[in-house]
Amino acid sequence: MTATAVRTSDDGGKGLKTGAIGLASSVVIGVASTAPAYSLAATLVFIVELVGPQAPSIVVLAFVPILFVSIGYQQLNKREPDCGTTFTWATKAFGPKTGWLGGWGIIAADILVMASLAQVAGQYVFLLFGNHSIGDHPESGWVLLIGLVWMALMTWICYRGIELSARIQQALLALEVVVLIIFAVTALYKVYGDSPPPTAVKPSLSWFNPFDVADLNTFAQGIILMLFIYWGWDSAVSVNEETKDRDKTPGRAAVISTVLLLATYVIVTLAAQSFAGVGTKGIGLANDDNSDNILSVVGGSVFGTSGFGTVMSKLLILLVLTSAAACTQTTILPTARTTLSMAAFKAIPARFAKIHPRHLTPTASTLWMGGISAVIYLAMNFYADAGLVGDAVTAIGVMIAFYYGLTGFACAWYYRKELRGLGNFLKRGLIPFLGGVMLFGGLILTLFQDWKPASSNVVWTTPWHWHIGWAFLLAVGTVVVGVVLLLISMAVYKPFFRGETLNRDTPIFLADDAPITAGLTLPDSRERLVEPPAS
Repeated sequence: MTATAVRTSDDGGKGLKTGAIGLASSVVIGVASTAPAYSLAATLVFIVELVGPQAPSIVVLAFVPILFVSIGYQQLNKREPDCGTTFTWATKAFGPKTGWLGGWGIIAADILVMASLAQVAGQYVFLLFGNHSIGDHPESGWVLLIGLVWMALMTWICYRGIELSARIQQALLALEVVVLIIFAVTALYKVYGDSPPPTAVKPSLSWFNPFDVADLNTFAQGIILMLFIYWGWDSAVSVNEETKDRDKTPGRAAVISTVLLLATYVIVTLAAQSFAGVGTKGIGLANDDNSDNILSVVGGSVFGTSGFGTVMSKLLILLVLTSAAACTQTTILPTARTTLSMAAFKAIPARFAKIHPRHLTPTASTLWMGGISAVIYLAMNFYADAGLVGDAVTAIGVMIAFYYGLTGFACAWYYRKELRGLGNFLKRGLIPFLGGVMLFGGLILTLFQDWKPASSNVVWTTPWHWHIGWAFLLAVGTVVVGVVLLLISMAVYKPFFRGETLNRDTPIFLADDAPITAGLTLPDSRERLVEPPAS
């Protein structure tokens, strides 16, 4: 007889704190991870430059593949509630190599975006106190310093525990949503008031007509850009092993998060466009001079510069700051748990599976995520006046489309033998699959657009006088690094790639949540050896 490892607790064998957060906290983490205020501040100008008054239609349409894939996340989490999410699910569906690359997609996207989040947080600290001489210059050493401090603080909070992280997220998100709603209501009130601003345009149903976009290429660029503002809700699923009813709550939170984001983005975009218009001068949303702080510029006009208006204008700046800071925190959370899962199943070094004995959080995974992100931010800050930070945000579109789309395909393939009945066929098959098709189409279009030098802040001229944008180089470079690391891992972590530590045939948990163990090898601290049942 041979011995096999069985899990001795209901936490997946990784040592995380189970049942620490409920549905409300999971939804908060999902919404906060997208950083609504930061995402709007970072993309609103560019989307209006592309499609003009059709911006609301693009916001709605970009939501479709995100909703479809979130349903795939929900269905996969019902059967396999593991914090590795795409890594685990793609491994179960397609095998270790594909699963490993899915995990790399999550890690790479999160590390690349951290520089932008830290930079925005650094800038808005100075803008909050009216210091535009520093706040308007993202390459400033002072902005870099404050950004690094924010990174360190958010890493420490994630290290201290999921409950502390969730409580801080609740406070930050509550402030963010309240101020955004006040901004939208105030802007629309003034548009319909007796003395509307000269830029004001009353909302029109034609704004939601995507067929008014100039051409298909412009439409595709707009959709790709909008995918970024929805990215991040999957953090609600990455903390599934620390959630009450982990087979149900995280999936529900993912779907609820995407719907809440749609409502928030449509309302704020509609209000901002109605108040400021789509002009290229002054507070117009297509004015490229406002691309770094559009919410601050429009918010100042909406609220005014005296009394209560001054307070609200400052709050609007503060919420972009806290939004970026909160997203920094919730970017660390899923990455640390992805690497924890990969290490637990022996796909990367075992040190990443270490859990703090008191806080029950990933230790090495969290600290490495914060440290590597800080190093990359430093490198990007000192190249081309921090222009690479913006190009990194553009480049992550490839990683987002890849691992979201892969999850959609994984759901359809994983459940391919269980698609009887219309409900199962739609929720577990067709809808996630269509989400994957849309996102992989977006991936191809993203690479095509990133190839154009005009899509990048920084352009590299080759010895052959080719001009290549750094957005393309960072996207392709990240893929190449992932493939190289995969080849190294295949040579070092052979049991995982032979399907001995995580295989296709054995579910991590049964549908009724009973643990099952055949084919699993878990970290020594979380396993005991027993004789297998007699056949």
